Amino acid sequence: MSGFRDGKYRSRKDHNTMTPTRIASSDSTAAAATNDRAGKYLVFQLGREEFGIRVVKVREIMRVQDITAVPGTPAYVKGVINLRGKVIPVVDLRLKFSLPEIEHTQHTCIIVVHVEAASRGMLMGVIVDAVAEVLNLAAGDIEDTPDFGESLATNYLLGMAKVKDKVKILLDIDQILTRQELDGLQSVLQ
Repeated sequence: MSGFRDGKYRSRKDHNTMTPTRIASSDSTAAAATNDRAGKYLVFQLGREEFGIRVVKVREIMRVQDITAVPGTPAYVKGVINLRGKVIPVVDLRLKFSLPEIEHTQHTCIIVVHVEAASRGMLMGVIVDAVAEVLNLAAGDIEDTPDFGESLATNYLLGMAKVKDKVKILLDIDQILTRQELDGLQSVLQ
C-alpha cells in the first residue's frame, strides 16, 4: 500500500477521520459471528456505493496503467499488468458487479490484493472508481448481510458496516471470483 500511505492517492471526500458508531448487540451469537470480521478495512467507491476489503489483503494501490488484454477472458477481466516483473490479472469490479462501465478518471485506481486461489495464493488487481479511507471497524459496527433469497449468491459479502448514517458493504475478496474463475485466471498466467 505504498501509494496510499504516502498520500499520493486522495479521496474525493475530505480527509477528516470518520469514527465508527458502536452499537451494542444483545445477541451473543451474532456478536461472536461478527468478531472475526472486526478490523481494518480499505474503503473504496464504485459509483455512489462504498465497499470495504480487509487491509491485510491489500498489497498496493496504484494508478491505472496500460493493461494488456487477454483474448477469451470474460469482459470483467480487463487483462494483465506487469507489476515489478510479475504478471498479474486485473478485474474491473464495476463490470463484475454488473455496473455500467465508465471512463477512468484521475481517481480511478487499481488495488492489488492477495487472494486465495485453490491451494495457493495469487496477486490480482481490482479496478475501483476511487479509494476513500481506511476504517477500523469493531464487531458492533458490522451486521450480517440481509437474506436476498436463494437466487442471489452473496457468499462474497462479509457483512454491512454501519458508519454514522451510511452503510458500507464489506467484501470477502477471496470470494469475489468463483474457484472456477480463479483457476481460469491462473491458467492464463502460466
